[in-house]
Amino acid sequence: MANEILAKGIAPLEVPLTHVVRAGDMVYMSGQIAVRADGTMVKGDFKEETRAVLGNIKAGVEAAGGTLDDVVKTTVFLLNATLFAPMNEVYREYFTKPFPARSTIVAPLSDPDLRIEIEAVAYIPEHS
Repeated sequence: MANEILAKGIAPLEVPLTHVVRAGDMVYMSGQIAVRADGTMVKGDFKEETRAVLGNIKAGVEAAGGTLDDVVKTTVFLLNATLFAPMNEVYREYFTKPFPARSTIVAPLSDPDLRIEIEAVAYIPEHS
């Protein structure tokens, strides 16, 4: 059975999704975008957009009782391949070895202002 985890640090969105879902010891995070907890979108500075996205991932994992060290897989969606290097630079600020397994996909995103979206899976035992 899956249960929603409410993460106060992530702004609610007007789309049919749950930001963080626990299924047993696994925690799944929907794709996070560069929106601050107050609902404002981060625009212009791609590294700051990436920090906002990863900050949302961190908030979701912490709401589930874990840390970024518990993230085992991420999927990164980038608007274009030129963003790969700056994304990696910021990604290293949040994750250390052993890094989560990761896929990176270049694709158009749901809003013309979006350049990055990241979803994550974490292993956080329920009774740790």
